[in-house]
Amino acid sequence: MQVKRFFAADMRQAMKLVRDELGADAAIIGNRRIAGGVELTAALDYKLSALAPRVPNMELEDELRKTQSRIVTAQAELSMRGEADGNTNRQLFAGLPLTAGLPLTAAEPLTEPTYAAPARPAPAPAQSSGGVDPRALDSMRFELNSLRELMEVQLGTLAWNQLQGSRPAQANLYRRLQRIGLSGPLSRDLLSMITDIEEPRQAWRMLLAHLARMIAVPEVEPLEEGGVIAMVGPAGMGKTTTLAKLAARYVLKYGAQNVALVSMDSFRIGAQEQLKTLGRILNVPVTHVDPGQSLVQALDPLLRKRVVLIDTAGLQASDPALRMQLESLAGRGIRSKNYLVLATTSQKQVLTAAYHSYKRCGLAGCILTKLDETASLGEVLSLAISHELPVAYLTDGPRIPDDLHLPRRHQLVSRAVSVQMQEEPSEEAMADMFADIYHSPTKQVG
Repeated sequence: MQVKRFFAADMRQAMKLVRDELGADAAIIGNRRIAGGVELTAALDYKLSALAPRVPNMELEDELRKTQSRIVTAQAELSMRGEADGNTNRQLFAGLPLTAGLPLTAAEPLTEPTYAAPARPAPAPAQSSGGVDPRALDSMRFELNSLRELMEVQLGTLAWNQLQGSRPAQANLYRRLQRIGLSGPLSRDLLSMITDIEEPRQAWRMLLAHLARMIAVPEVEPLEEGGVIAMVGPAGMGKTTTLAKLAARYVLKYGAQNVALVSMDSFRIGAQEQLKTLGRILNVPVTHVDPGQSLVQALDPLLRKRVVLIDTAGLQASDPALRMQLESLAGRGIRSKNYLVLATTSQKQVLTAAYHSYKRCGLAGCILTKLDETASLGEVLSLAISHELPVAYLTDGPRIPDDLHLPRRHQLVSRAVSVQMQEEPSEEAMADMFADIYHSPTKQVG
């Protein structure tokens, strides 16, 4: 028997490492939380109990759904700290640790564990922190999250295998959407719109047409609308370059007398000098706002300008300076239209984290950059559609302002198809896609 440990940021990545290293027959015999992620212990040629089913049966998916429903209910009860004491929580989750039951394999679906009714213990003295031990709650949450992630992987594999057998045409459409990079829930919604179309080519054309309609674009170009326009987003997304393209575009069309630039980036070396140079080239004023300085006061002399473009600093989500910056942009006296600048070369996790970090300032839309460097547009389109972010501008090169374009929805979809993956997605990728569907609020497949 071969035993090996795997380390990853979350349970889903750890399971993928197990499959890649030991294969689909590996058994998960232990897990624990460590600094920075999780640790899985997996074994090959593990002697499973005769009671453990080797082949999924027809009732397995129903049993898995029941188990997942119990987990959701348990998590809801955990959040009600003030209504349940520590003893009740320990009784409720006494049978949930993953290492206590049969080991899970990397290929087999999970089976619902059986729980014995625990004997009622004698009353214990109440905890000093309101009756609940925070460390015990954290441990239980970790166990629940680990079990949920494992179930999502197993359910995704099961659902994908069933779909391939029962609806091969629909499975092929799922593959094509995965090649574009679209998320599982968005793919499910698109496929639900063409259930009555059987011809594959017509179904694919209608899918792309529905995808184009889902992409929101502003009715009026932001520069034409005027006002205070801020570029927000993490470092490296192209905020300053995009601001330069917008400023040059406006100056070439209307002149330099009605536009001004503002920099809130005093953290990046050379950021202010870069904007000063742009201001000298375009002959437009540049104002710098230091941390702690009132943005309202800094903008007061610029209110006569038709367009004010603000460049912000790309800071980490945990940086207190980011919170202050976003609160300034969200102030009532500014009425800033904040656009989240997203590089299409970024990973899905980076794009999602950027949205959740910057949505607190109120986002008017997004600007997609680096289209000339990307290998996939599906991830950023999925984010824009799922969070109803209008796509205001596109950039696809370093030239100012030539590489700044207004979005055209059908052209954007055509571009997403043209840069799709050439090879077919792996079975693991399709299983992860269906796991994403199970993780979404509406857990329906096909």
